[in-house]
Amino acid sequence: MKMTFRGGILEVKKMAKINPIQLQKHLKGMDYPASKEELIQHAQQNGADENAISVLQQLPEQEYQTPTDVSEAVSAIE
Repeated sequence: MKMTFRGGILEVKKMAKINPIQLQKHLKGMDYPASKEELIQHAQQNGADENAISVLQQLPEQEYQTPTDVSEAVSAIE
């Protein structure tokens, strides 16, 4: 769970988690290297649910060279 305090309001966000195999199914056919935005768009086109998209949105803005890079970045999300 992530808590932030903004403008007098405490925001609590549950950090989404996803099975790495399920995530890779959503990214099947992805051409690498790929940006975070390209990963999100591809996953949406492959029918990824809100949880999967939420996980991808938490990734650092960078170029991902391989599916393994994506999996490692996802596993590093707290």
